[in-house]
Amino acid sequence: MVKPTPQASLDDALKIHRQAIDAIDSALLRLLNERATHAQEIGRIKDKQPAYRPEREAQVLHRLLAENPGPLGNEAVAHLYQQVMSACRALEQRLRVAYLGPAGTFSESAVLRHFGAFVDAQPCVSLDEVVRSVEKGQNQYAVVPIENSTEGAVGRTHDLMLDTTLQICAEAKLRIQQNLISQAHSLDAIRTVYSHPQSLAQCAQWLAQHLPGVECTPVGSNAEAARLAAAAKDAAAIAGENAAALYQLNILAPHIEDMPNNTTRFWVLGKQSTNPSGHDMTSLVMSAPNKPGAVYRLLEPLVQHGVSMTRLESRPARTGLWEYFFFVDLEGHRDDPAVSAALDGLGQIAPFLKILGSYPTAVL
Repeated sequence: MVKPTPQASLDDALKIHRQAIDAIDSALLRLLNERATHAQEIGRIKDKQPAYRPEREAQVLHRLLAENPGPLGNEAVAHLYQQVMSACRALEQRLRVAYLGPAGTFSESAVLRHFGAFVDAQPCVSLDEVVRSVEKGQNQYAVVPIENSTEGAVGRTHDLMLDTTLQICAEAKLRIQQNLISQAHSLDAIRTVYSHPQSLAQCAQWLAQHLPGVECTPVGSNAEAARLAAAAKDAAAIAGENAAALYQLNILAPHIEDMPNNTTRFWVLGKQSTNPSGHDMTSLVMSAPNKPGAVYRLLEPLVQHGVSMTRLESRPARTGLWEYFFFVDLEGHRDDPAVSAALDGLGQIAPFLKILGSYPTAVL
């Protein structure tokens, strides 16, 4: 009797697992197409209602993550199912989503992270154009940055929310990983670093330590910085991996941000309201009378009805010296009884009150 060689035993073991994977893949393909068929039927039943229902997608992800037994981590599961939902949604309608361009920016990454790959991402030259393109019906949704965990609020987005008729439909959070990218192959060759002002600020300590004396030049976007770096052998840009791939640049140093958990929060804007998902937030903007204790009084309805405030941001009102608007995030949906009662109370106190939207919080 001939004993099997170690290599033969290894090949047999691999064959067993690969055959199992092939069978599972065939079953997955059948089930994915079955899911897609149901999505098509839902589209027919909904008729002209929006294909994108952020509350339903958030509920699907929350349920799956709660059921996830591993070994796949929650982030991997969420990413896989966002792509599945994106592909199924596109069978109903392929969405056009505006973002602050050009291609290769973190805003584009936020679009693809939230909506998946099966959308038409539309770059715009300014945040104003991003918002106006949806107001005019050129795009169905907009993804706009609202705040960064390191550098704080994005003022222009806040200002635009005062006047737009669009509502916040959802939020997305993107972990910002800054990279030094260049045609060059070493730091010694770098004489100029281009990037968006916020990215330069987020990497200030790293730049001071590793590239002291090198000129840091702010530009309109990280993608524009990558374009400039691609045109000069002694230049580098601070940008994401998408920009490096788009302009075929080397990543000289990955993850150079000073704060390891640097994250940017985005709002998804559209013309529809969002139903409760069970994990929601309500955002609003209001003014306060210019007298002592006015802001304190605005908080009383929240305390009275047990509503938690997670963010308070002030912006100059531009209607008079030292007058402000206050942007507030509340836990819960505007249809929740406690939140509804608190909003009624605020409406009786605040000279100006605008509900910007109730929407599901980012799953991850």
